[in-house]
Amino acid sequence: MAHRAGFVNIIGNPNVGKSTLMNAFVGERLSIITSKAQTTRHRILGIVNGEDFQAVFSDTPGIIKPAYALQSHMMEFVKSAFDDADVLIYMVELGEKDLKDEAFFERINNAKIPVLLLLNKIDLGNEDKLKDAFIYWQQRVPNAEVFGISATENFGITEVFERIIALLPESPEFYPKDQLTDKPERFFVNEIIREKILLQYKKEIPYSVEIDTEEFFEDEEIIRIRSVIMVERETQKGIIIGHKGHPLKWVGIEARKDLERFFGKQIYIKLVVKVNKNWRSDPKQLRRFGYDAQ
Repeated sequence: MAHRAGFVNIIGNPNVGKSTLMNAFVGERLSIITSKAQTTRHRILGIVNGEDFQAVFSDTPGIIKPAYALQSHMMEFVKSAFDDADVLIYMVELGEKDLKDEAFFERINNAKIPVLLLLNKIDLGNEDKLKDAFIYWQQRVPNAEVFGISATENFGITEVFERIIALLPESPEFYPKDQLTDKPERFFVNEIIREKILLQYKKEIPYSVEIDTEEFFEDEEIIRIRSVIMVERETQKGIIIGHKGHPLKWVGIEARKDLERFFGKQIYIKLVVKVNKNWRSDPKQLRRFGYDAQ
């Protein structure tokens, strides 16, 4: 039997459930999930191996119109997802009508590779609403195969996965069979901490934050971590630390719980808050934090 392998890249507007889908395919929690827009900032690979296939899934930031340099770099990750895709997944949710960037939409409609349009959150609609949505998207993206799914309920995922494997080209694997992702351990430490900040703080604060894990020491039973939470202004530093340090302590406790599940070891984590002025608009700082599309 021929071996199949390829890149399966997931794009869509913010909050359509791309990260939930990615994690469902991979069987691990690689992409952080919150109800807030722009939760995903990087392009994250998740690798799924079978006896005769390797599917390299790619979760990308939600498509937006950039307002500052960081967001522009995030959209470069989305653009790069078109360049190496063997199968393109365009994900929408029930009731959604358009992509926020018409240029991306044109690229989807003109794609020369297989396109799967996944209509997510179908568990929230009735039969008439689902029928109308299927007709609309079949007309809007005639080159796509349309599937109805619920990523959170794991409904329809197996059918889509099997179709993806069938569409992969014949190829040897791109990564070792035991590799789960292309990101280093510190990346996932940073992402888990950032997820807790997205959950704990409101308004602009989470979007002004970046995490830099400066120390990651692992032995047989424990991993010791020191991570710096970067903010843009002194006032934001005060908000992150909070009254008597309670909000920051909550972030540390909740991040530790997830990190222990992720690494399967005891975690000691120390969080420090520092001001890094205007890092979201500083090209040097953006490169430092990995915002240069590969």
